[in-house]
Amino acid sequence: MYSASSRTPLTRSDMDHKYYLQITPALCQSGYYYLRQLRPAARSLSTDAAKTLIQASISGRLDYCNSLMSEMAESLVQKIQSVQNGAAGLVSGASRRDHITPVLRELHWLPVLQRIHFKLGCLMYKSLSGQAP
Repeated sequence: MYSASSRTPLTRSDMDHKYYLQITPALCQSGYYYLRQLRPAARSLSTDAAKTLIQASISGRLDYCNSLMSEMAESLVQKIQSVQNGAAGLVSGASRRDHITPVLRELHWLPVLQRIHFKLGCLMYKSLSGQAP
């Protein structure tokens, strides 16, 4: 495969980086959209119910194909992390100025990069132990 601007071959990392540049804004945009839509409902629910609702709606989107994101640039991971931080703030009722790390720990949510590595580790373990589909 060749780049459009020149006749130099594209490497896998070039193609991956272009893929990440396309998927990250769309992922963040849909995540923030659902956070805005869930905000009124989450405020009227108990903390446990709000956690379940947000986790089902947002965490599933962040986890979708995250094994492909293992080599993603740190700046792009931070954009996705900001969506998770917004979800954690919505569940806990934390203000924008509060530190989010203690909230993530209280909710037992791993940061995005650690979630990616955990999912890859689980996938490798299941593959090597014969439990993978």
